[in-house]
Amino acid sequence: MQAVILAAGMGKRLKELTQDNTKCMVKVNGVTLIDRMLHQLEKQHLSRIVIVVGYQSQKLIDYIATLDIQTPIVYVNNPTYDKTNNIYSLFLAKDFLCKEDTLLLESDLIFEDSLLEALLNDPRETLALVDKYESWMDGTCIKLTADDKIDKFISGKNFDFKDTADCYKTVNIYKFGRHFSENLYVPFLDAYSKALGNNEYYEQVLRVIMILDEPEIRAKRLDSIRERDKALRWYEIDDIQDLDIAESIFAPDADEKLARIQGRYGGYWRYPKLIDFCYLVNPYFPPQRLVEEITANAAKLLTQYPSGMRVNALLAAKNFGVHEENILVGNGAAELIKSLLQRLSGKVGFVRPTFEEYPNRYDKAESVYFAPDNENFSYTAAELMNFFGGQEISALVVVNPDNPSGNFIPKLELIRLINWAAEKNIRLIVDESFADFADEDATLIEQKILSANKHLCVMKSLSKSHGIGGLRLGVLASGDEELIAALKRDAVIWNINSFAEFYMQIFEKYKRAYVESLCRLRAERRRFAAELEKISGVRVVPSQANFIMIELTGDTSSKELCKRLLIGSNILVKDLSAKVSGKNYLRLAVRATEDNDKLLAALKKELAA
Repeated sequence: MQAVILAAGMGKRLKELTQDNTKCMVKVNGVTLIDRMLHQLEKQHLSRIVIVVGYQSQKLIDYIATLDIQTPIVYVNNPTYDKTNNIYSLFLAKDFLCKEDTLLLESDLIFEDSLLEALLNDPRETLALVDKYESWMDGTCIKLTADDKIDKFISGKNFDFKDTADCYKTVNIYKFGRHFSENLYVPFLDAYSKALGNNEYYEQVLRVIMILDEPEIRAKRLDSIRERDKALRWYEIDDIQDLDIAESIFAPDADEKLARIQGRYGGYWRYPKLIDFCYLVNPYFPPQRLVEEITANAAKLLTQYPSGMRVNALLAAKNFGVHEENILVGNGAAELIKSLLQRLSGKVGFVRPTFEEYPNRYDKAESVYFAPDNENFSYTAAELMNFFGGQEISALVVVNPDNPSGNFIPKLELIRLINWAAEKNIRLIVDESFADFADEDATLIEQKILSANKHLCVMKSLSKSHGIGGLRLGVLASGDEELIAALKRDAVIWNINSFAEFYMQIFEKYKRAYVESLCRLRAERRRFAAELEKISGVRVVPSQANFIMIELTGDTSSKELCKRLLIGSNILVKDLSAKVSGKNYLRLAVRATEDNDKLLAALKKELAA
């Protein structure tokens, strides 16, 4: 067995990183791609490694000479690397393909050792390594038959994004048997190059071979074996964003990997098979029909401006049944929180632990904190009034249900708190982003309540309760029309995009589905909490939100468990050690049943270890 590596390309999309170096000399966590790949191939005891070079060829050859690779290396030069694609690079190495079985790799890949081993240990002689298509992938895709025959090659330009369910992406690692190369691939490669030129990709030859009755090549599906081996990770690096993601996926230790992934705060669709239990959204909404309605209008929404602030406030007013003058729409609640807290002065009261966006947006020297003195971090309206009644505060922020504890103050108690704040001349800010998940009605966004309480501000993130985090939608409602008008003047006229506006436009048609989704969430929360309570070493904190806070009562720290869940099960959970010092708490989103069961199984496994 030998290996052929295609490394002639210029890697222009990596910009200055490949200005003076070839693409495979780019470093991931301090190690170049070619260094990592060659040492991985070295472990396979190959007869030789053939490297097709081109751009910055001598620099690459000189660098490889420093790597102490014992396997013989042969270089093939592609002098027209800037005018040809990789079909010509492989054409130049065709004689080697006919000499023995070959591993064919592109040099811009990073992958786990076990991926190579899975390919080599498969008794089938000729294989294309493939993985289930995901949205981050680019390039050639294929469709397979039940017996792993390649039914169809689909180039990037012909790919139908509406037809992804059965698609696989080629990993760009192949195992070619000598017989396949000698009798099929190389003859077809010769003919294809002569007929259609060298500015093509070598997959095009495989596409032609597929028309034969018995093309010999089969697919090796990574998704079918990943359940047994979680380490079958790979990534293709085409640009600096790919490089950034690869450095987190392939971080050298668990601490760094966890820190890098947590530090992204989202965009996890680019992480293969990662299950995110930090993301607090409704898993049962929006329904498929709503998604289809947005998709059907995507071209218009993508190319046309949204309406201005006034129209979007009108849409929000319609959906919440309040006056336009009493509501403001934001690019997520975070935009509104920042704008509102900038208008506060004097001392402001906060509960701890809570959603940190509030205390982080205010001067710590002017902040007064109430910390519940119990293991569940629970508190009542009466306790808030008792504590803050002795403080000279101008405003009080209450998140209900609170985050991360899930503590819930019933609506009648909230009304008492509103009345108390009015008597004390305190502006009361209630964040009810999770209120729709509670077992009883707790919303304060009602015109009657707002009109009667000018000092009340009600914040709500639709991203969470409506399951639309990508749209970034939030609202702020208040009976203080002057405040709302001032905040509208502060915001840019187009502070939300056309997709978010269209969502507000059509939401009313789906209210029934929304109510049903909340019922499903509450039922799943009860089931999830009951199953968590059965796990030794776990104590469940009662919650009325779409997440559950748990305490680890055994010897395992919350940070250590987070690392083990990420590395062992590709599950991301929220470590609360930064919020709750001296204790080991986690916050777990309530996702759909299938994902929750995966987390339950992983927790049982890790805590029993």
